Amino acid sequence: MKKNPGLWLIVIILVAVAAGVFVYPKSFGAKYQPWKLGLDLVGGAHLVYQVDLTKVDAGNRDSVVAGLRDVIEKRVNLFGVSEPQVYTAQSGATRQLIVDLAGVKSVSEAIQQIGETPLLQFADVDTNPSSTQKYIPTNLTGEYITGAQLTFDQTTGAPQVSITFNKDGADIFGKMTTANVGKPIAIFLDGQLIEAPVVQTPITNGQAQITGNFTVDSARLLVERFNAGALPAPITLINQQTVSPTLGSNSLQKMIFAGLIGTILVMLFMLLYYRTLGIFASLALIIYAALTLAIFKLIPITLSLSGLAGFILTIGMAVDANILIFERIKEEMKRGLPRSSAIEEGFKRAWLSIRDSNTSTIITAIILYFFTSSFVQGFALTLLIGVVVSLFSAITTTRLFLRFFMGDSGAPRSVKA
Repeated sequence: MKKNPGLWLIVIILVAVAAGVFVYPKSFGAKYQPWKLGLDLVGGAHLVYQVDLTKVDAGNRDSVVAGLRDVIEKRVNLFGVSEPQVYTAQSGATRQLIVDLAGVKSVSEAIQQIGETPLLQFADVDTNPSSTQKYIPTNLTGEYITGAQLTFDQTTGAPQVSITFNKDGADIFGKMTTANVGKPIAIFLDGQLIEAPVVQTPITNGQAQITGNFTVDSARLLVERFNAGALPAPITLINQQTVSPTLGSNSLQKMIFAGLIGTILVMLFMLLYYRTLGIFASLALIIYAALTLAIFKLIPITLSLSGLAGFILTIGMAVDANILIFERIKEEMKRGLPRSSAIEEGFKRAWLSIRDSNTSTIITAIILYFFTSSFVQGFALTLLIGVVVSLFSAITTTRLFLRFFMGDSGAPRSVKA
């Protein structure tokens, strides 16, 4: 980059222009890669459910809650909701499931569907080769299961799923497995097939193991689904907040307006205070904004008001590094160094301060993301990405501008500050 700053600068500018076209909501790519916006920007519903775990053993509670989250997420997907978010929260012994439905059209219908208890059901499989495979429901359901656990084969160490039936369930399952040796038994959760293991031998003791090519994660997921449909953990809607599409649209427009005003004010400050150097900082800031928004859209990140707030905050932070660099450059030029040497020395001396300040922000953002939930996570994620891209913008883009336009071969022979 030092030998060909002009070439690299052209590459970055072209990428930034492409990013700007990509992020523009009405561009040709918007149809195939639209922005994903949270319910506070497009309207929708925020639902909070309390999970009743009083009849669930302490050792199974995490698995049950995780299974319920998985079931509810599958249910809300049926409504065509854009990027539904379903997550868990815990306060002491109280467990909650929080559902964000952005753009949902029928909140009452969604609430009714979500509130139903997951149904786990076993079915015989008609394997007659002369006919289409058919599933024949049986009277064996989740109510006959006392729990499922992730276990490991004592010989191979392979993960497996262990299921325990109560006395009545053991009798029913024993008859099913005796009649279906060598055949699969289908297992459905909420009407969706989750597993169809083949019976190896009759199982009459109420203890079954499902083996196969499981990974630890896939086996744990199956355990969670079994427990969600087997163990009694009803959920109750305790809080509902609805955001109208009009209010969400107004919030989005105000946030965009605030972001534009903030960016313009930052650019004006840099231009008035640093003059020529401010021009390069402003251009680097525009490139930074285009690249960051493109990353948000590519990942993609579901943007909420808090996420946009995190991005707008990084716009101000993006010029912090430039200020440190410019002040160092001014000091080096006052010492009598040539412009090219002052530029390189300014970046070198400012880097340690830039690195330390941004590292502390990155650590804070990571902590916020992994130890919080909901809107705080959105803020932390956009802040984290923004800070990382701003480092690139300050250290690479701004340096290329200065090397190309203000190096020894550049046109300007003086710097006004």
